[in-house]
Amino acid sequence: MNRYTGGVRRTGLASSRWIAALMTAGMAMIMPLAGGQAQNADKPKIIAAPTVPVSEEPLEVLAVPRHGISVYGEADLKYDENFTHFDYVNPDAPKGGTLIDSATGSFDSLNPFILRGSPAVGLGLIYDTLMVASMDEPFSKYGLIAEKIEVPQDLSFTTFHINPSARFHDGEPITADDVIFSFNTLIEQGSPVYRQYYASVDRVEKIDDLKVKFVFKPGDNLELPLILGQIPVLPAHYWKDRDFSRTTFEIPVGSGPYRIRSFEPARQITYERVKDYWAQDLPTQKGSNNFDVIRYDYYRDLDVERQAFMSGAYYYRSEHSAREWATAYDIPAFQRGDFIKELIPNRQPRGMQAFVLNNRNPLFADRRVRRALQYGMDFEWLNRAMFYGAYKRTDSYFVNSELAATGLPKGEELIILEQYRDQLPPELFTEPYHLPNYDAENGRREALRESMALLNEAGWELRDMKLVNRETGAPFKFTLLLRQPGVEKIALMMQTRLRQLGIDMDFRLIDSGQWVNRIQAFDFDVTSFWWQQSLSPGNEQRWFWTSESADQPGTRNFAGIKNPVIDDLVDLVISADNRQSLVERTRALDRVLLWGDYVIPQWYQDSDRILYWDIFGRPDEIPLMGNSIMNWWIDPEKSRAMRKGGY
Repeated sequence: MNRYTGGVRRTGLASSRWIAALMTAGMAMIMPLAGGQAQNADKPKIIAAPTVPVSEEPLEVLAVPRHGISVYGEADLKYDENFTHFDYVNPDAPKGGTLIDSATGSFDSLNPFILRGSPAVGLGLIYDTLMVASMDEPFSKYGLIAEKIEVPQDLSFTTFHINPSARFHDGEPITADDVIFSFNTLIEQGSPVYRQYYASVDRVEKIDDLKVKFVFKPGDNLELPLILGQIPVLPAHYWKDRDFSRTTFEIPVGSGPYRIRSFEPARQITYERVKDYWAQDLPTQKGSNNFDVIRYDYYRDLDVERQAFMSGAYYYRSEHSAREWATAYDIPAFQRGDFIKELIPNRQPRGMQAFVLNNRNPLFADRRVRRALQYGMDFEWLNRAMFYGAYKRTDSYFVNSELAATGLPKGEELIILEQYRDQLPPELFTEPYHLPNYDAENGRREALRESMALLNEAGWELRDMKLVNRETGAPFKFTLLLRQPGVEKIALMMQTRLRQLGIDMDFRLIDSGQWVNRIQAFDFDVTSFWWQQSLSPGNEQRWFWTSESADQPGTRNFAGIKNPVIDDLVDLVISADNRQSLVERTRALDRVLLWGDYVIPQWYQDSDRILYWDIFGRPDEIPLMGNSIMNWWIDPEKSRAMRKGGY
């Protein structure tokens, strides 16, 4: 049976058609003579059967339209075609009120799809996608603009059936032409990420006004139908006379639950709920998008932003500083219960937050050098002295999940890695990956000794307490590029530790706009970045780690990784045809990335630090993917009591 459609195989269909044709043609094979005169009454007259023409062209694979799709088939879907809403929302949540939130930095564009500029926060609110992800499944999609999806057994194409009710904000219907325009425009003029993401699509075809078909290149890309469901649909009629490749402050036309009401560049942007939103009663939208108004106020200084929350200038905050979480909020408003601090469990992979070594720089080309630089991170001291013991050390690119490589490789993971044994560090097979632990007995001394030995092997030596290249005499010197005030203290710690190796590390703090431009152009030595991950890794791994993405601006391969083993492992992850295989292949990828020492891992927390003024209602259930403010609502009584939230 077909994983996606429940249909029959192509060979079975062809055979049944051939048999039916043969039976029809053979009806005249046994017949009496005309007029009842039998030439041989005992024997039938044998008449030669006519030739049956059989087409040599391959028959179209059957695919049945479905309401949703999972990466491993319809059987994995949690919600059937009669579901009315997701379990993690309140379908009766009141609509109304105002959510005021914050953003850091500034913005200079209302176009979030291109590489140029810094787009305003929240622009995704104005665009609907073909399908919507469920937050309580690893990777499943259900209908939005596309009310149905077809995928055949051989994964050669996918067809989206557009909901006839789908409309843009200006009242124009959404058609197959808009979907085709969106796809082509994103891959031709959008961020290079889109070309990478949809690289396995061969062509897109219009079947009729409400059906669009994506034909795939050969390969086993099981998640491709689902990631095509993520395409934001843009109005072709709006963009036909506009330059999509440029930044803009012209308010665009969308189709989503919100539209832009007003904005002040670099200061604030306000969205208003679309009262006649075409999809508001669909199961995938019921209980979400409950605020009448959403406003984001921009702050350039993190301390000012934090103080603004405590004064009630905005209502919802994620706190990323362990020190501030522990010490900053014990004020009268908190003691009265006006605002609430809460750790909300998060079962998502926390990804890799790390100091990124730019491997394009010859200084970091040798793995032994990169391994030695791990000495610069004294996590145990940081956690005690600065983080109030709040963090755990990141030791996986998929930490906090079953996808993380642990112990020694075994099972399918080991079988996969054995194929590349001669291209991998021998210790990958004999010891778990580990990072320096200065709290262990003689931990700092052992780490210093190991790091110095690695640097010597790689051609570096100490001269007058400075590390220099043995052949050229050039000093080992680099700059750490920072964008967040307050991180200088961590940089100072690293500077001190690396100085013991004779390494001269400088650091520089720049604003967010400069930082984005610098890292997108790969113009840095070392910087900090967080690769966020999902429970169902797939195509995005290509623009995180592969050789193809290493020199493409706009991708996320900031480390400049070019490793054919990693390229192969990314393809294996994408082509995994069941959950267990995906887990094992991802662990193999994780282990090879770790032993490449491309980054200096930082830290993570397995809960989200949330602060909010006591004006909200929210669902009882926290889904697998974690909390989302878009499923909350303003409680009218609390709003009036606090005089916040728009009531």
